[in-house]
Amino acid sequence: MKRAETVLFASSGLDRAAEMRRDEAALKKALKDGAGVLPLWRGKPMLEGDFETGAVSPAFRPMGHPTLAKAREAPVFLGRDETAGPLFAVDISGWVPADVDEDQIGGFVDNTVQRHPSEEKTGAGFAELRRMMTGLSVRDAELVATARGLLEWHRTHPFCSRCGAASEMAEAGWHRACPSCGARHFPRTDPVVIMLITDGERVLVGRSPGWPERMYSLLAGFIEPGETVEGAVRREVMEEAGIKVGRVSYLSSQPWPFPASLMMGCRGEALSREITIDPEELEDARWVSRSEMLEVFAGRHPEIAPARKGAIAHFLLEHWLSDRLD
Repeated sequence: MKRAETVLFASSGLDRAAEMRRDEAALKKALKDGAGVLPLWRGKPMLEGDFETGAVSPAFRPMGHPTLAKAREAPVFLGRDETAGPLFAVDISGWVPADVDEDQIGGFVDNTVQRHPSEEKTGAGFAELRRMMTGLSVRDAELVATARGLLEWHRTHPFCSRCGAASEMAEAGWHRACPSCGARHFPRTDPVVIMLITDGERVLVGRSPGWPERMYSLLAGFIEPGETVEGAVRREVMEEAGIKVGRVSYLSSQPWPFPASLMMGCRGEALSREITIDPEELEDARWVSRSEMLEVFAGRHPEIAPARKGAIAHFLLEHWLSDRLD
């Protein structure tokens, strides 16, 4: 795709400055000199701006700021911005807000915003990234996605998978080292295929159990060990919907930090048409014509709501509708 790299969370050209990750003196100096640190609370980045319109940006604060007081570990180094300089992120999930709606936190839709007492005058707050992501600039989206992915990995991988001992953050957050057996562990990224399966002027969509009412999206699934991207596309579509797929081509990719996936968008040509769903994977699947999908995107379809805006599924369907997949 000519427009493949315009997908949300695509690379903005951020200088990740890998050589600086091992330079303890440079990292300490940057933090001492007031480098920006982005706090995240339970996976939610602190954002500032207009939460109603979605025009927001990450709220970086210098080390020593009271908002960062409950940091779990040392800040992770995100990279070097041309204007802002070195930037970091830190998990402050040790802070406990006065009032939290646990039913919404971590749910499919979380409309809550938590505000640290030290941010009362700034209006900054912790908001679910999936709700606010389309309002971020290309650079801000890359920074926040990197921060969330790294910190979530540290939160869920505190022990050595070789010997079971507690591991330690190393190289500014880009790996964990085991002091017991010497093993080194690196941030996890799970490869996922997401498929635009077409049959002439129709596209295959499905919905998983537990999704919001009327929401449909493209089929997707994890790539298994020893499997190619093309093989995963064909296997997943056959397993979930009983559709045989022939030619497969790559379209675009998207880092998806919920929690740590790399979505590989592909197009596949259907060789069969009769749908047989796996009820453990899908609640429903159906063929949708191009004219019908236009109604979906316009919000006029009585049974189908579009995939989440900002997700690669929405991106691929939008380009299919406008005939811009080449």
